[in-house]
Amino acid sequence: MLDNFHHQLSTFIMATNGENQSTHHWLILWIKCDDIENRQRVIHSVKLGITLVLVSLFYLIDPMFHQMGENVIWAIMTVVVIFEFYAGATLGKGINRGIGTLLGGGLGSLIAILAAKMNGVFKPLIIVSSLLVFGATAKYAAQAPAMRRRYEYGFRIFILTFSMVAVLGVRSQSVIAVARDRLANIGIGFAICIFTNLAIFPIWASHDLHRSTTAKFHKLADSLQGCLDDYFKTGVENPVHESWYETLKSVLQSRSKDESLANDAKWEPWNGKFGFYYPWECYLELGDSLTDLAATILALKLCLQSPLQPPLEKREEMKGVFDNYMLSVSWTLIQLGEALEKMETCQKVNSKLLQTMKLQFFPLVLSHENDAIASIGFLLMDILEKTEVLVNAVEKLGKLAGFQTKKENV
Repeated sequence: MLDNFHHQLSTFIMATNGENQSTHHWLILWIKCDDIENRQRVIHSVKLGITLVLVSLFYLIDPMFHQMGENVIWAIMTVVVIFEFYAGATLGKGINRGIGTLLGGGLGSLIAILAAKMNGVFKPLIIVSSLLVFGATAKYAAQAPAMRRRYEYGFRIFILTFSMVAVLGVRSQSVIAVARDRLANIGIGFAICIFTNLAIFPIWASHDLHRSTTAKFHKLADSLQGCLDDYFKTGVENPVHESWYETLKSVLQSRSKDESLANDAKWEPWNGKFGFYYPWECYLELGDSLTDLAATILALKLCLQSPLQPPLEKREEMKGVFDNYMLSVSWTLIQLGEALEKMETCQKVNSKLLQTMKLQFFPLVLSHENDAIASIGFLLMDILEKTEVLVNAVEKLGKLAGFQTKKENV
């Protein structure tokens, strides 16, 4: 249905523009684009352009300029600085900038007024001592891990605003008026950013984090299948397929991106199925468990490439057991990913099922005489252990997020 809508909209644009089709060439490319990330980049770029146009009207239209004054340039600067890709990031950065400007401007004005009433050496002494105390304190507080992730930008703006107002306020007679005007223009820029970012095709970090986390389950299932397929289909001297290996590396390198998405998602308002105080920390815990599983699969890959592995004929004797294992674990990972994607509890997969798989597989590992295959077996057992951790992590997330019970077909 969505593809049909895109086709109809593209045809309508081509028909209504006639000879001037190149004018909307970028829009047609966006409609035909199947990559979500590319489409989001186009949307973000267009929204930034719209925001800059709206805020520049306060400077270009004479009645607005006479009303706001030259300080309206601060609204444009605010747009350029705080307009981010995700709506939550823009909202968080804007709130940080507003609070930092308000506190820094207010405290700087008080210091400037106090210093202006002093004479002689006391005037610069008050300014210097206040810069030392408040600047060092704010910087120290910003370095705390809990503060740095969400409020580091606000502390930076506080230090900048406080320093500017405190130092310049000594030479200026209207420091409070200037600070008030600049704060008002920053508020205007922030309001326009929030309007365009939330009202025009908002890009939610929460949706991207949820989508990327669910995709990792399928990636790990494909990686495990590709790893074992390469072991039984090729000799040790032949190169393994690289497609699943690149997919595996993308899971291993996703930690920093997940942390950034979770931080941005915490600032977002209620959207879709994601409400206030949604347990985004559980997504990070789940991502850590997925990374651990990816690391174990990578270790399995290296073990399978060892020159101590038996010839292909000996491996064929264990192929049936390994195939059953691969199908069971891959099925478990896919079921977990689909349940998380639909935000439903998955009753097909539980810890008892994995315990049964371990009881069936473990005796075969211990009874095998070949040390190389036994090493592979122990890694596969470790994969089962980490899969069980994933099952518990998904169950925990489902309870905290209020996932609905999945209805099974009888």
